[in-house]
Amino acid sequence: MKSSRLLSILLLLQTRGRMTAARLAEELEVSVRTVYRDIDALLAAGVPLRADAGHDGGYRLLEGYRTRLTGLNADEAEALFLTGVPGPAAELGLGTSLAAAQLKLRAALPPELRAQADRMRSRFHLDAPGWYARDTGVPFLPQVADAVWRSRVIEVRYRRWKAPTDVDRRLEPYGLVLKAGRWYLVAGPGPGARTYRVDQILELSVASEGFEPPADFDLAAHWAEARVGFHARLHRGEAVVRISARGAAALEGAAATALAETGTPEEGGWTRAVLPIESVDHAHGTFLALGAEVEVLAPPELRARIATTVAELARRYGAWPNTAG
Repeated sequence: MKSSRLLSILLLLQTRGRMTAARLAEELEVSVRTVYRDIDALLAAGVPLRADAGHDGGYRLLEGYRTRLTGLNADEAEALFLTGVPGPAAELGLGTSLAAAQLKLRAALPPELRAQADRMRSRFHLDAPGWYARDTGVPFLPQVADAVWRSRVIEVRYRRWKAPTDVDRRLEPYGLVLKAGRWYLVAGPGPGARTYRVDQILELSVASEGFEPPADFDLAAHWAEARVGFHARLHRGEAVVRISARGAAALEGAAATALAETGTPEEGGWTRAVLPIESVDHAHGTFLALGAEVEVLAPPELRARIATTVAELARRYGAWPNTAG
């Protein structure tokens, strides 16, 4: 709608400063001609816009002009109150700031949108961690976050899974990522950024030295690429299985996706499929948990391991203890 687009132009100029018609058109996904017409409409409405010519030219709002957030529609107002997750904000030391910002935003909304936003907040609560994740705390998270924000080098003692387990690192913190309730630090120096679990930092000191992140570094793009690489390294093998409908319903993640993509229906509601596995050891426990709802056909080593375990269980549970007095 045109009214929504006019408000978007105002907010873009208010937050970013001078912008060309071409840049505005790109942001709003409209033609430059449409931007020119919208600028004319804003000028006719009395909005104090100035057009600067030349190489560094563009449109800008006159100094001191601010627009109130009265142009939000109901969906936008509701969505804004879901963008701040109280738990992670508090962990970063921003809990008070988030509460203050939401209070100011609520006060700026018209009464009808304020009621909509309050209803949204009362009906939805976001709790990121998994059910069985232990809350071990992340004692150095606020210091790491501050170093990320101020581009300051940090020196840490870090615990990793392989020997030597405790190592010293001098890091350039590029950004923080919250994944499944766990905080990860993406840090240099390059040529490639590496990922560290913040809860595995044992000691930390902030150096006086600053740094400049690589000009082409994009945190979201880096994380997406790293996640793909992680899954590729995680699932290094495959297992051929027959699985019942009940067993199939218990599969999650990559296994469920592979079942849907490679599954071949068989009699009795069973399906034959090729599923990714991390290792024989890991798959051994995973498939045993499904009991009689799955049969592993390959690899032979995995099938033999499960058969041995099942035979041992049959022997153990087949010998009932003599409780007669």
